[in-house]
Amino acid sequence: MSTNKVTAFGKWLSKWFTLFVMLWAVFNYFLPGFSAPIVANTKYLLGVILFGMGLTLTGQDFKRIVQRPVPVLLGTVAHYLIMPSLAWFLCWAFQLKGATAAGVILVGACPSGTSSSVMAYLAGGDVALDVSIEALSTLLAPVMLPTILYLFAGQYVAVPTQSLFTSTLEIVVLPILLGVVVHTFLGHRLAPVLDFLPIVSQLAILAIIGAVVSANHANLFTAATAVVIPVVMLHNLLGYTLGYLFSRLLHLHQPQQKALTFEVGMQDSSLGATLALTYFSPTAAIASTLFSIWHNISGSVLSSWWKNHTKESVEEMVANTNAARSEEAVD
Repeated sequence: MSTNKVTAFGKWLSKWFTLFVMLWAVFNYFLPGFSAPIVANTKYLLGVILFGMGLTLTGQDFKRIVQRPVPVLLGTVAHYLIMPSLAWFLCWAFQLKGATAAGVILVGACPSGTSSSVMAYLAGGDVALDVSIEALSTLLAPVMLPTILYLFAGQYVAVPTQSLFTSTLEIVVLPILLGVVVHTFLGHRLAPVLDFLPIVSQLAILAIIGAVVSANHANLFTAATAVVIPVVMLHNLLGYTLGYLFSRLLHLHQPQQKALTFEVGMQDSSLGATLALTYFSPTAAIASTLFSIWHNISGSVLSSWWKNHTKESVEEMVANTNAARSEEAVD
């Protein structure tokens, strides 16, 4: 398959990815045996996704964090402050208990999702800022995730903090660092591989969603877990809202506001589902499953609305991007 065909297929898959997520979830709900063998191997699929993320990172991405740390640090703080607090509040407001509550808080404790950079790009946001926050929040996950779970979910379930730290380090950080190392030494030779990365990552996400739906098909829409649906929707939408308000409070430019909004409101729900299945129960993975489906829907709608209603023209966005690159070159 030629590079142009791969790129075209990747764009087509991205355009319809939300629909594929929904159809794949429905398919595995009615035919759970299809993805059942994948349940025990979701961590490897997640490793593939994050290794791919590492392959796309360059020294410039980390240099940007050092040169302009304030927006990146504030965005990361906002992510880890807003989403876990919202999760805890919603569990209290909806009186969730046990593994169900732990699953909601687990979603809130996860780093920002890989889909956020796609949504920021489609919305005309600051993709460089988005990627920087995503990288930093992901690298901090081994410390932040078990700490947040211990503080907020300890009242619902026993939290294996040491095991969570070790697993998050192995599943999240090591694949990213390995990807960065490979990129550093192979450089331009990776160009043909990079064309396939979005496709591989999206297929891996679909496989994880299928596995989690398969593991939870009997309990996904019972009376006991149906309340998780509005909780997940509110969690995501309130995350967007507070992330946007926070970016306005910081007087960030419009592209940065868009990036921060997606970075706060979108979670790495694939990581949440993987850890829930490993350390808690299939019930705890329900929130991550629903979040993965819902935030792709809401993110697509928001990015489309922003693209069509933005006050900044395409020419201005290009000019701002070129100006930022020029400043980085000067620095």
